[in-house]
Amino acid sequence: MSVELNHTIIHARDNQESAEFLADILGLEVGTEWGPFVPVATANGVTLDFATIPEASIVMQHYAFLVSEPEFDRAYVRIKDLGLTYYADPHRKHPGEINHNDGGRGVYFLDPAGHAMEIITRPYGGFPS
Repeated sequence: MSVELNHTIIHARDNQESAEFLADILGLEVGTEWGPFVPVATANGVTLDFATIPEASIVMQHYAFLVSEPEFDRAYVRIKDLGLTYYADPHRKHPGEINHNDGGRGVYFLDPAGHAMEIITRPYGGFPS
């Protein structure tokens, strides 16, 4: 059997709020709450399990999502419609811009818990998708 990522836990101030936020941006569905987790599944079968923890315990993490060009367009419009600040770079030095790294498009934005979310249309460094 080959090794695959199955799920990861994402700490949130409010698990439902964070799950709905990301699902809305990416056009995904929020799954049924299971124990302390609110899941959002991606097309490749990885589940993001949002868990509420005390805000002071949340450490910013980075999550990048490879999307198609039409999915990027829809997510980008949603980001702008929500009035979110977005950036072309992970250091947040280029607000209001997207990047064109590796011949694709990419954008960074923060979720309600302060995690750095990224959507890209091409994998970085020429790695296959």
